[in-house]
Amino acid sequence: MQIDPPIQVLATARFENDLRLLKKRYRNILTDVQPVVKQLQMGDLPGDQVAGVGYPIFKVRIRNRDAQRGKSGGYRLLYYLKSVQTITLITIYSKSDQGDIAITEIQDILIEFNQIAI
Repeated sequence: MQIDPPIQVLATARFENDLRLLKKRYRNILTDVQPVVKQLQMGDLPGDQVAGVGYPIFKVRIRNRDAQRGKSGGYRLLYYLKSVQTITLITIYSKSDQGDIAITEIQDILIEFNQIAI
């Protein structure tokens, strides 16, 4: 039996910076995010597609164990389905800190990461 290799999951500099900043306040963030990254590596596409971007961008709600508010008050992780074998983590933020992210901001992050030409 042949097992397909896991999907490559990359991260933008913005995602890494956001995660580092959130980690200072929420010590369990890596534990909270890891199951979603594992799902992505296995080929699952959790979350809902973000409308209006023009690209396959998905937003996932993640429970924040440190805030004890469930998914609604937890994190939002955005990722870009670049190809069947590559997914790029765009950004992560706490819903208690920020509302929805603007479509132009998502596009700017992707341009900065040189993933797509808009």
